[in-house]
Amino acid sequence: MTSLLPRTRTMFPGLTEWFDAAWPFGERNLVRIEEVAAEGEYVVRAELPGFDPEKDVHVAAENGMLTISAERQARKEEKGRSEFRYGSFSRTVALPRGAETAKIAATYHDGILEVKVPVAQTEATGQIEIPVKKD
Repeated sequence: MTSLLPRTRTMFPGLTEWFDAAWPFGERNLVRIEEVAAEGEYVVRAELPGFDPEKDVHVAAENGMLTISAERQARKEEKGRSEFRYGSFSRTVALPRGAETAKIAATYHDGILEVKVPVAQTEATGQIEIPVKKD
């Protein structure tokens, strides 16, 4: 959602974040994602700049759901201010039917996590022919 208030010169800077939150008091999605369904593959891309993918990022698939979680530890600074967000972040999306969770692959490049899930082709559904027996 685009904020209705300008981010610069705001008398109450925290107020702009409140307007950007899910309405009215829902969870903030701090991990932004893209989902693309292509033939034979489902791809989820997540913006995770500044995370160490080997230590801070986890991907899990269970019960038809894909969960991407990450954690950023706060650093103690004596002076100054920070608008960085610290703590645990998580997003969960439903996997498509036929998702082969044992073959999921993930890569991380330039702050973007890309998770590729192979999807088995399912048989087409449609009209079923009914043979008629003739006496």
